[in-house]
Amino acid sequence: MKLFAGGAHPALATRVSELLGIPLGRMTNKRFSDGEIQVKIDESARGAEIFILQPTCLPTNDNLMELFIMLDAFRRASARRMTVVMPYYGYARQDKKIKPREPITARLVATFLETCGADRVVTVDLHAEQIQGFFNIPVDNLYGGPMLGRYFVQQGLREDPEVVVVSPDVAGVGRAKSLADMLKCTFVVIAKRRPAPNQVEVVEIVGDFVGKRCVMIDDMIDTGGSIISGAQALMDRGAREVIACCSHAVFSGSARQRLQDSCLSEIVCLDTIPNEEGPDFPKLKVLPSAPLIADAIRRIHLNESVSALFEGWR
Repeated sequence: MKLFAGGAHPALATRVSELLGIPLGRMTNKRFSDGEIQVKIDESARGAEIFILQPTCLPTNDNLMELFIMLDAFRRASARRMTVVMPYYGYARQDKKIKPREPITARLVATFLETCGADRVVTVDLHAEQIQGFFNIPVDNLYGGPMLGRYFVQQGLREDPEVVVVSPDVAGVGRAKSLADMLKCTFVVIAKRRPAPNQVEVVEIVGDFVGKRCVMIDDMIDTGGSIISGAQALMDRGAREVIACCSHAVFSGSARQRLQDSCLSEIVCLDTIPNEEGPDFPKLKVLPSAPLIADAIRRIHLNESVSALFEGWR
């Protein structure tokens, strides 16, 4: 088994390699003067089981192209099996046609990965779980919820009778119910509509949350609009406190400042995406995802159960 990493999240790759007890594979990534990516593998990959760690976060297109080139390089180097470890799956939000003449880019990324020679894909909290069906190869969708749940248990929220879990939309009900079961509390659902991309309007809130501490859980926070508007609606209608958590802290644009200035008391996330586009802010708490990813890689290599990592979740 050999672990290689692209340039998207070297810090996460280093932590995963340390937990696995193997060094990162030697590889040279360069750019031509016109921006084209050049990849050279600096050690033998013939007959090896290769794991490539590369979240396809900002700059999404560059990181995706680098991943495709790495796959091609390992395929031509006669690697025995190639597993792509994408903690964050870019373009996952475009998973279906809503209007005529729209692309399904989540399916397009899956096609590229298979065409480039990927034998397996490992990711964390897909935006839509049906994306697994876009592949004709095994896909392991790891859940970040148990790590978030354990953090809240350590903070004493399981013993607090006034805690309630909130799903910011109908699509996230399963995730919210699983966290609610872990915290032994009820859950609430926010019904919303999106008049335009990255815009959200709260229509109704279903469930009992008045006077309670609300924990909102989502797969990602991008601009923060959905989480902030949902939190504000909860506070306006009687909630005592709102905490937000997610697996992927995209935080595009002015999201960091907006989240810090919002009514949210805390934002908890995993480090599946590097936090390099801006400084941390006081309300942010980042949890390590390397233990989960390293354990999944080890289990895949040893042909052990990956689903055993999430007993009781979902």
